[in-house]
Amino acid sequence: MTAQMNFAAPPDLAGIELLARAELDRLPPVLRRHTQEVILRVDEFPDPETEREMRIESPFDILGLYRGVAMADKSISDIPADIDMIFLYRRPILDYWCETGEELQEIIRHVLIHEIGHHFGFSDADMLRIEKDL
Repeated sequence: MTAQMNFAAPPDLAGIELLARAELDRLPPVLRRHTQEVILRVDEFPDPETEREMRIESPFDILGLYRGVAMADKSISDIPADIDMIFLYRRPILDYWCETGEELQEIIRHVLIHEIGHHFGFSDADMLRIEKDL
């Protein structure tokens, strides 16, 4: 279990990235080894294009996003069109943290597992099982 972290102020972009990298390191090896090529990026909010694509009403409605080709859709003969990335959105994550009172690390872990799960084509039950096992 992760030790509870107390913050004098909400973490900045770099602070969220540090928390996320620590949570990535806690993932089971079977997941972690497949995320070595995935870029982690922390932004304040999703960009307007992402908001339109995802049809979200508010930038606070999305905590994270996986961008890239899911493992099930990749072929070794394909030329990569883009880099696989996991986006975490700081302000929506912090807003959710304040609303729920959940541990910030747990929220970040949940978002990462959910986004990595999309990459691997996992079901919601698979992702829940992974979270329970951590």
